[in-house]
Amino acid sequence: MTEETPGFEEKPDVPSGATPDDAEPQAAASEEGAAPAGDANENAGLVAQLDQVRTALNERTADLQRLQAEYQNYRRRVERDRVAVKEVAVANLLSELLPVLDDIGRARDHGELVGGFKSVAESLEAVIAKMGLQQFGKEGEPFDPTIHEALMHSYAPDVTETTCVAILQPGYRIGERTIRPARVAVAEPQPGAQPGKPAEESTEAQADSTENAANGGGTADAEDAGNAGNAGNAGSAGNKESGGPEEG
Repeated sequence: MTEETPGFEEKPDVPSGATPDDAEPQAAASEEGAAPAGDANENAGLVAQLDQVRTALNERTADLQRLQAEYQNYRRRVERDRVAVKEVAVANLLSELLPVLDDIGRARDHGELVGGFKSVAESLEAVIAKMGLQQFGKEGEPFDPTIHEALMHSYAPDVTETTCVAILQPGYRIGERTIRPARVAVAEPQPGAQPGKPAEESTEAQADSTENAANGGGTADAEDAGNAGNAGNAGSAGNKESGGPEEG
């Protein structure tokens, strides 16, 4: 065992030629040099954390924008489907009422739509008009196979294209949706007729041709009779000259 000498105190090593008071400023300077290095490391860590937070924020913002766009598309799709389902339901209902409307139209054409029946019919027509049902199909309009259904066919000299000449059953539509085409009788231009020539002119031309043919035929008959008479006279004269017998 070693014995410590009482009153002995350890002192920091002091370089040779330096006093103990010079050691304290050197220690403080070393501590000040170490402090800036620690602050720089701490700032670098904070910048890295800030970059991570910004990256996460951008990702969450993009996710939120994507979800918002998907929700808007979903709302538009649901609204479109709702309108389509409503239109189909209304079209199915009104399709069942078309025979009733046809009966009302026939009764109106025959003058039988009177009294209370007339009031009920007008109320029904007002309701279906409010629901968007529209009637189409008129005589004289060009034939359109997308909205017309031809049930009868004929030729006419006074038309220049395929035309609806009679409406057998009117058509009905809801907006741009056709729920029943108009059933019509159509007429096409007569083969060989001049397009756009009125029927009266054609009739007059036929009458003139008939009259001319009749006049020409009569003149030919008269000429034939005259020629026959002249031939008979010539034959009689020949017989007299030849001394043949004369008929009494």
